[in-house]
Amino acid sequence: MLSAILASETSINLLAARYQMALSLGFHIVLACFGVAFPAIIFIAHWRGIYRNDADALVLAKRWSKVAAVLFAVGAVSGTILSFEMGLLWPGLMGPYGDVIGLPFALEGIAFFTEAVFLGIYLFGWGRLAPRTHLLTLLPIMTAGVVGTFCIIAVNAWMNAPAGFDLVDGVVTNVDPMAAMFNRAVLGQFVHMWVAAFMVTGFLVASAYAVGMLRGRRDRLHRLGFRIPFAVATVFALVQPFVGHVIGLRLATEQPTKLAAMELATETEARAPLIIGGVLVDGEVRGGIEIPDLGSLIARGGVDREVPGLNDVPPEDRPPANVVHWSFQTMIAMGMALVAIGAGYWLAAWRGRDLLRSTWFLRIAALTGAMAVVALETGWITTEVGRQPWMVNQVLRVADSVTPNNGVVISLAVLVIVYTAMGIAAVRVLLSMSRRWRDGGADLATPYGPPDRVPVGVGASSGDAMPRAGDGPQDDASRQDGPGGGDAP
Repeated sequence: MLSAILASETSINLLAARYQMALSLGFHIVLACFGVAFPAIIFIAHWRGIYRNDADALVLAKRWSKVAAVLFAVGAVSGTILSFEMGLLWPGLMGPYGDVIGLPFALEGIAFFTEAVFLGIYLFGWGRLAPRTHLLTLLPIMTAGVVGTFCIIAVNAWMNAPAGFDLVDGVVTNVDPMAAMFNRAVLGQFVHMWVAAFMVTGFLVASAYAVGMLRGRRDRLHRLGFRIPFAVATVFALVQPFVGHVIGLRLATEQPTKLAAMELATETEARAPLIIGGVLVDGEVRGGIEIPDLGSLIARGGVDREVPGLNDVPPEDRPPANVVHWSFQTMIAMGMALVAIGAGYWLAAWRGRDLLRSTWFLRIAALTGAMAVVALETGWITTEVGRQPWMVNQVLRVADSVTPNNGVVISLAVLVIVYTAMGIAAVRVLLSMSRRWRDGGADLATPYGPPDRVPVGVGASSGDAMPRAGDGPQDDASRQDGPGGGDAP
């Protein structure tokens, strides 16, 4: 009786820990995308403003930098929660293997603080730094985002392809942190996530401006605010299928069970069909559309090559195939739809058609942000659920990693409240900012900012009074960095 109760409590803890980690990762990953890609998009707008004398582009760069600051603040909170959760929820992982994967976590912390410092410099540099110097402060932010992403992806890639240690009689020995960090899966996963970050950020920002244009705000500022991020997102959306295909080719040898679940392959076979839709019930696929030979061609690079099946794996070592299959196919569907929408828009523009005048296109464009987020989330579901029941592939099970302590259900409930509150607060702040900009109002004043005047040569000519953010309606347009100093052309 006692053993049954303890087993029940362990099962509840495991389920709650999984849901809590899924919630935290699903919330944070979208914010992480902005940390990686938004500085680069801001850089494009700021560069255009300086070197092409585009005052509207400078307005966008300044406004976007303030949006980035809000999202960075929320992301800092969710990221901190995640770092604590790794140790609190999964001591079976962090205890024995902390020395193996500790290096990328430490480097990610350095990257995070670097990004925070230079984001602050960039935000307070408007009108106070020379234009080109101000622009260049974005480069450390962009670099820190790339480094931080690589470090976190390195840990996840290590969980898929463990390296850098030996396991002798259950004890971790011969630890090599560099080998663990640069494992065989890290390059492909990093590129895949880096490209996804630009897709998510670009389409989300563009979709916000598409909504604005649907509401009648079709001025040049909104058109430019749509075109810059949409162009970036389209480029990366076109690249992503090739990156994903290259990553997928290695699954047959390194994670065959995950591939079998993705393809809903019940038996190992050559000339395997591609199954679209369908569900696995009692070992049989029902309701799917089968395209002969295409499964082997896509998954293995040749129609005569074998696709591994679930029958090669004991039932207790199989992931929930229906979840993995549907999340994978949803990711593919969303990604290909985004490719079609992005390529279609720029093809029409090349042929002289302005689709931003089309209400129907704007409605579709307004959905691209949500579609990109769905593709991102389902991609991570495929990666993480497809590795089940392993925390570290073929080395450590999830059930052996979870905390034995009770109370995870309580922490899950608290996290739901915290993330809901943070999400609502962030949206309200962003909507408030948007409303002030739309109405031509000033930004909120910064009481602790630099003085109103700056030395000669630092973004202003002699005698120019430089206002703080919020001193007047001219803050966004007529007092931006320009090619010749602190004023926009």
